[in-house]
Amino acid sequence: VQLQASGGGLVQAGDSLRLSCAASGRMFTSSILRWFRQAPGKEREFVAAIRWSGGYTYYADSVRGRFTISRDNAKDTVYLQMNSLKPEDTAVYYCAGSYGNIRSVRADDNTYWGQGTQVTVSS
Repeated sequence: VQLQASGGGLVQAGDSLRLSCAASGRMFTSSILRWFRQAPGKEREFVAAIRWSGGYTYYADSVRGRFTISRDNAKDTVYLQMNSLKPEDTAVYYCAGSYGNIRSVRADDNTYWGQGTQVTVSS
């Protein structure tokens, strides 16, 4: 499975942005797709996860209520809709894939990674 992230950009605080992660290769029903982010000088941080089959979702407390993860099975694409963006959301955002426990927030638990896409939120 290969993952391709896109959709980053420069926005102002309070704006919205939608990231996309296109998956190529076979996505099994038990697959879990996640978004992580990494700000300069900080560790990679879990943002949101979705199970490919059934659409069950899980969020980090810092984004719950502002971000929404979704998937389009026909397009093999996962989205991250980000609303009410804050300067502290500035980071490189990565999509990742794995199997197993959707509540896992460890980057090391993910087998597949896409390249990052930069999100910058100005105040």
